[in-house]
Amino acid sequence: MSLIGDGLDAAVQKAFTRPAPKNAGPQMRYLVKQLGGTKAAAQILRVSQRTVERYVKDQIKKPRPGLATRLEREVKKRWQPQIRARARQKAASTGGIVIDTRARLGYTAPIGSTDQDRIRHLTVALPPVHAARLFDAQEAGESDNRLREIAAEALKEVYFQDGGRRAGSLEEVRFTDIEHLEFDL
Repeated sequence: MSLIGDGLDAAVQKAFTRPAPKNAGPQMRYLVKQLGGTKAAAQILRVSQRTVERYVKDQIKKPRPGLATRLEREVKKRWQPQIRARARQKAASTGGIVIDTRARLGYTAPIGSTDQDRIRHLTVALPPVHAARLFDAQEAGESDNRLREIAAEALKEVYFQDGGRRAGSLEEVRFTDIEHLEFDL
């Protein structure tokens, strides 16, 4: 699982207008409908097709913990795709995204500056350009390390360099040891 990718998904899920189904039967029926059949749902959830059919008919009501987690994740991934797309588009074009993190941040700079890594708690509003880069990288299936690099570049430009008004000689920002990370649209 990706820490930054999951954070972006959670931010987009706050825009949902209706809650996703909570019980196994409705979740399974929704997933079967979205995937176009019980066989596809069974493959994604790594269970037998017969098991999926039994959940659809409410013959089984309580899934095992592992299956419950996979089922909830797959349903939320597909829930309200138009609302999800609209929220991403708004963040990437006009609204931007807010990052709230507690992590170890440091930077590479010329000799003589204090570039020691330290734990910082930041709440920074990132402009739409950076939100678009994060969402595009997530959609392209980039790794968590790449998403972390993009977030570090955004923090470098917005927080450390203040849009070019200071720290012009700053070369690279290190964004590691993330204790807390949350995004908001």
